Amino acid sequence: MADEVRETNTVVEESDVKEEPKVLEVLPDSHPVGISSDEEAPIDKPVTESNWSTPILSLARKATETISSGVSYGAVLRNATSSGSAASSPTSPTKQKSTENDTNQYLPAVKDHMAVERSNLFSMMKLSIKGLIQSSLSLGRTLDSDYPPLQQFFVVLEQCLKHGLKVKKSFINQNKSIWGPLELVQKLCPDSTDITTSARDLPGIKTGLGRARAWLHLALMQKKLSDYLKALLDRKDILGEFYDPGALMMEEEGTVIGGMLVGLNVIDANLCIKGEDLDSQVGVIDFSLYLKDPMTTETTKDDAKLTAILDQKHYIEELNRHLSCTVTDLQAKMDSIEKTNSKLIEELTAATDRINSLREEQETLRHENETIVQSSQKKEEATLEDSAVELETYRQTRQGLDEMYSVVWKQYQEEKRIRQELERELKLQVGLKQEMEMAMRLLEKDTHEKQDTLQALRQQLDQVKTLNLQMFHKTQDCEREAQRKEEEEGQLEEKMNQMETTIKEMEQRLQNSERDRRQSDQTERDMRTELEGRVDSLQKQLSDLDTLRLGLESDLRSEKEQRQAIQRALQREQDNSTELRTQLQQIQGLHTELQEVHQEKKQLQLTCQEQETALQEMGLHLSQSKLKMEDFKEVNKALKGQAWLKDDEATQCKHCQKEFSIARRKSLFSYIL
Repeated sequence: MADEVRETNTVVEESDVKEEPKVLEVLPDSHPVGISSDEEAPIDKPVTESNWSTPILSLARKATETISSGVSYGAVLRNATSSGSAASSPTSPTKQKSTENDTNQYLPAVKDHMAVERSNLFSMMKLSIKGLIQSSLSLGRTLDSDYPPLQQFFVVLEQCLKHGLKVKKSFINQNKSIWGPLELVQKLCPDSTDITTSARDLPGIKTGLGRARAWLHLALMQKKLSDYLKALLDRKDILGEFYDPGALMMEEEGTVIGGMLVGLNVIDANLCIKGEDLDSQVGVIDFSLYLKDPMTTETTKDDAKLTAILDQKHYIEELNRHLSCTVTDLQAKMDSIEKTNSKLIEELTAATDRINSLREEQETLRHENETIVQSSQKKEEATLEDSAVELETYRQTRQGLDEMYSVVWKQYQEEKRIRQELERELKLQVGLKQEMEMAMRLLEKDTHEKQDTLQALRQQLDQVKTLNLQMFHKTQDCEREAQRKEEEEGQLEEKMNQMETTIKEMEQRLQNSERDRRQSDQTERDMRTELEGRVDSLQKQLSDLDTLRLGLESDLRSEKEQRQAIQRALQREQDNSTELRTQLQQIQGLHTELQEVHQEKKQLQLTCQEQETALQEMGLHLSQSKLKMEDFKEVNKALKGQAWLKDDEATQCKHCQKEFSIARRKSLFSYIL
């Protein structure tokens, strides 16, 4: 398909190249509009050999209507070359000069050709931007790299940047790359350093064209593509190093395109660049997105289904993400609560052990203090007794008083010093005791705080337990209500049985009343027959039997009245039976309502399981859809590498081995489109 589109867009240029190559050497930088991204592609096939179908011919006509100036220029060149070839003898130098003058007269048509290319690219750029914005707003979600209008936008933008680009001549080949001017944007806009370095350092990209494509993708995602290109378009002196005069980037159309790119800031794009082969992509402009064909009808149902499926996919992914976040948060909270609880328990045990050890130390210090006080009291008593004895001896005997007094004084001083030392030690012990008491108070305060936190945690646990008890009570209430409804169902069944028995009794009464009526009718018939038989015999005794006749008539009237009364009773019984039937229907309706209540109960019990299974099924559907998309991508990649045969060479299908007819070719071509 790419080769066919390339041939349609280069019909005029191909004929000109084959008929007058020397004249076309004046235009080394002109390229036809709509060709693929492969630069300098050779064209070997003539136009007459390609068999086109009706849609492609209409597309080619629409694409070539705008280059009428190029067609006129090619016709003039063909006329000039034919006149030159007819007079190509060494004896006609004047005719050769005339042909050269003719070609020089038609050389200004080259500028018109560049202007037509600029206008074509400008109109295609405007259509692609408009279609991309409208489709993205109608879709209402983030665009990815597989979105066809976005791909066509990048192809058209690449063709606009390549228009009028100067050729880099080297010893090996001639190369045209748009990476040079895009790389200079880093100097003009410091904000583009990140995308420039990332595009330059991407693994797997070896050519400048691939780096330029990556740079365009990153700038669109950054929503600064219009700013970067505007800064580049303002520096015509820098663009003059890369573009020829008359190129799209050097004219007013380039500045207008830079202004139109501002509208793309409303689009959110998420393009995956890693793993894509940006070096060898073939960029072909798909005119079917912008030109409407009357032979084909647009089908939007599949697109609507695809958008609905993608929206469901995004919703389910968002829901799964929220659920996973909540689960992780709850797990983290539970882990932190368990850790704090374990730490508090460990601190409580350590505090209790420390309190016990301090209590033991306090008891030991008390015992030591008591022993010290007792020993000091004993020493004081002993000293007092000694002093009393010495005084008695001093009073009794005054001999050697000075010596004894000095000795006693010395002993007293020593005892006093010892007592002072003991008092100091006692004060130190009292200070230590006070410090221990302060430490005990602080520890008790810490323990009280820990106990408060434990009480708060216990209260939380109690609240959780109360919630569980409430849920348990609710379930018990539901079960009791279900039991009550079952009991009501049993009572209703009993009432229904009673009503059935009453209905049977009423039917029995009805049968008895009908039997009595039949008997009365039979008796009436018998009486009539007897009376008719006796009429002849009793005509003579008519006068005597008038009274009897009147009595019989009165009896007959009474019997008729009884019959009417029986009919009224029968009607009442029928009304009662209808009422009983309506009550029976109501009972049946109550029974059905009770069954519906049971079914609702079962459905409520199965809702949780259904929701879990629904989530699992949606996950499976998502995985299957992802696998299908990957299969489609692989099929598309496989089809991209294949080449189309000519219609003359393809005589039969390689898959089913059937011969190609005109109808089969048209159906296959419409299916491919």
